[in-house]
Amino acid sequence: MIKFYTSAHKFGNAQASSQPMLIRSAFAFALGTAVCVSSAHAQSGVGVISCTNPSSGATWQIHIDYDRHTVDSNPAVISDSTIEWRENNGWKYTLDRKFGKLTVVLASSTGGNFLYDQCKLEK
Repeated sequence: MIKFYTSAHKFGNAQASSQPMLIRSAFAFALGTAVCVSSAHAQSGVGVISCTNPSSGATWQIHIDYDRHTVDSNPAVISDSTIEWRENNGWKYTLDRKFGKLTVVLASSTGGNFLYDQCKLEK
């Protein structure tokens, strides 16, 4: 257990009384950052996931590079719960890593569309 002591009563100024709070805030920020970085790097290497359009039955594969944070060479945000990326055509993809649900958002000037596909996740 880490204890922080204040010396505000000795100095009597606002700067001295806020110093322990700043130390606690900095410590909490550093700890939170370390947890986020370690969980984001839990998986490494390259993975291939097969996805299926449930309406048409069409299947395809996506290639995920966990080290470079890319999906099919597109920059991706990879977290423990989702993988998100965009293609050059403006389509946005979100893969739910727990259930394998792939949501595709097709933006357009008329409001766009959503597509829902199912992917078979790696074990």
